[in-house]
Amino acid sequence: QLRLVESGGGSVQPGGSLRLSCTASRFTRDVYAIGWFRQVPGKEAEGVSCVSKVDESTWYADSVKGRFTIFRDDAKNTVYLHMNNLNPGDAGRYHCAASLQSTSGGWPLLRTCRRGGAMDYWGTGTPVTVSA
Repeated sequence: QLRLVESGGGSVQPGGSLRLSCTASRFTRDVYAIGWFRQVPGKEAEGVSCVSKVDESTWYADSVKGRFTIFRDDAKNTVYLHMNNLNPGDAGRYHCAASLQSTSGGWPLLRTCRRGGAMDYWGTGTPVTVSA
């Protein structure tokens, strides 16, 4: 089983920045995409950003375009989410998740990543709060 461990969450003021990290415990050659999802109580997890493991393509939710950047470091089996100019709407628990080639290979990242249904493995999340 692929294990994903997130870190880097915390509490920041509006306009602040955070860098989240997601590290996989084993090889990732079977992974099609790795994404970040934000979840708040009472709501389904919403896709924030994804990066393909087979090319350089990325996907971002409209609400974070221009503020967040996703980056993968294959040598470290790690995916980062750089979050800038945070606002209260960005708060929530951020989960890292991975979708396998067998599940979503060939799909557009939009379909793979905007909802959690295509994700096969999930981390337990790291919390992000944004308040003055």
